[in-house]
This record gives sequence, C-alpha cells and structure tokens, in this order.
Amino acid sequence: MSRFHRRSLFLSLCAGLAAAAMSLSAPAAAQTTLKWAHVYETSEPYHANALWAAEEIAKRTEGRYKIEVFPASQLGNENQINEGLGLGTVDIIYTGVAFAGSIYGPIAISNAPYVLRDFDHWKAYRDSQLFQDLAKGYDDKTGHQVLALTYYGQRHVTANKEIKKPEDMKGMKLRVPPAPLFKMFTKSVGANATPIAFAEVYLALQQGTVDGQENPLPTIMAKKFYEVQSHIMLTGHITESLLTIVGGHVWSEMSPEDQKIFSDVMKEAAARSTDAIRASEQKLAEELKKLGKSVVEVDREAFRQAAIPLHNDPDSGATWTKEQYDALQALK
Repeated sequence: MSRFHRRSLFLSLCAGLAAAAMSLSAPAAAQTTLKWAHVYETSEPYHANALWAAEEIAKRTEGRYKIEVFPASQLGNENQINEGLGLGTVDIIYTGVAFAGSIYGPIAISNAPYVLRDFDHWKAYRDSQLFQDLAKGYDDKTGHQVLALTYYGQRHVTANKEIKKPEDMKGMKLRVPPAPLFKMFTKSVGANATPIAFAEVYLALQQGTVDGQENPLPTIMAKKFYEVQSHIMLTGHITESLLTIVGGHVWSEMSPEDQKIFSDVMKEAAARSTDAIRASEQKLAEELKKLGKSVVEVDREAFRQAAIPLHNDPDSGATWTKEQYDALQALK
C-alpha cells in the first residue's frame, strides 16, 4: 500500500472514531412510547379524540412522547385494561366510572341511576370540587392519575318488546357491563342483571342469551345493536361518564411541565368528545326511527322513583358517603 493510501486510511479511521465519540457524548433525544387502550369503536368520538390527543401531546412535548392508541378491546375488555394499568402493560385508558369505582368506590357515584338530573347537572359535577376530591381519592388509592371526565351519554334500554314502566322489566334478562354498580338499576326494576363484556354484547343479543341491553344512543348506533333489537326505550336512567387515566408508572416519571401538557390536552380531548356525543344523542332518536325502530317514551318519573330509595343502600351497590351524595345533589 502506498504512503498516500496509508495516510488516507488513517485519516478516515480518525474521522470515524471522532464521529462515534461525538455520537456517544451527545444526549440522545429519548422518546417514550405509551399504549392507550379502550373498548370503543374507531368510528366513535372517543377514539378520534384519543388520536388527536396523541398527536397534540407529541407536538407539545417536541416528540418526547409517542402514544399508540388501541381501540375496540384490542388490549382487553374493560376490567382487563384497568388491571393492565396496575400491571404496567397499558399506560393510558378510558374507563367508565363504575369500573374505576370497583377500585375506589366513591368515584362511581355519578353512575347511580337517576342520581344526575340532566346534562347541566353532569357539567356542574365535572367542574366541581367534589369531582376533584373524588379523583384525588382514586389517585391516592391507586397511584394512577385521573386527568379528565368525558360525557358518554344517557343510557337507554333496548329490547324486542315495548317497555313503558318499571314493572314491564320484571324478570327481564338485561345485559349490563361487568361492574357492580350497574346492578342498582336492574334491582330497582326487578330485572335480572347479566354481566357481559362490551365486545360480546351484539352476539349475546343476536343469540338471545339476554333479552336486552342498555347504552346511550351513540353507542347503540356505533355498535349496531339496533340490528338485533326492535325497541329503544328512552329511560335515560344513567348519565354515563368516562375517565381518562394515566398509569402511575408513567405519571411519576414525568416532569411537572409534561404533566401539565398531558392534563391540558386530555381535558381538551374530553371536551371535544363531550360536545360530539351531546350533539349526536340529540338527533339519533329520529335516525333510529328512520331505520324502522320503535323509539318509546317511557314514564321516566316512575323509573326515577323506583331508583331513588337505593341511592345510599350499600346492599344495592352504593359505595359513597351520604355527605358525598348530598354534595352531588346540591350542585346546580
């Protein structure tokens, strides 16, 4: 090898070593990848706004966080993703308050039948000190962080027969989510609660495993329950909410600045979903009628009077104090 070639090789090796040294000494732009799990369809606002939040958080944290969203029970049913949050196998979840209430009872209070008067009462609760206190109670119990409350809609009963009053549901096999508090409604009307995971409801209705189910109108449309149920009863018995929760194993590692970004974005996403669901449920009764479904106005006051005596009964699923209940009722 000539002197010229030896010198060129030496200079190339030096340049390579220098570049490697610089690469080792420079701080890497670390990116944390998080899994966000939920049980809702990709067509629903919850999923669309989870994707929006993921993009917004990536933008506001300059790429420090990448969030992958797994919809439609891909990472498990609702009980499983709640467990996954504790195990660290998922990092963020949407979950109904009754499921969170299985871990910290008082946070489920808004899911008691007819405990909330209407949408305005729900908004007052979302913005209240009471909700902040209950969220903190959940945070203290689990180590996880509740960041937002999203409106899920008023739950209505569907069946293949007309129901007008509570007595019409006596002995009916009603699918309910597998969380204890949902049995308060079935107890109030004398129905038989049949807990079934969300992803399995359509098949259970189709095969006659249950006589009916209950969900908000946007969910009835998104999950196509109307295909296997002829009647939609506008009971409005539960004003449902979802919590957005970040696992403690993630939250505890974040800087205060990133915690604020996550909190701000999740609240914005919740507000966006709330507006979309509220607008949707205002018009879907007419859409269901156009699909040939019977939409039934029930004696809602009779249903409400049947539920009220159970509101503070631990044997019926009440897991909150009378003081917390009174504080909720006092909100305007």
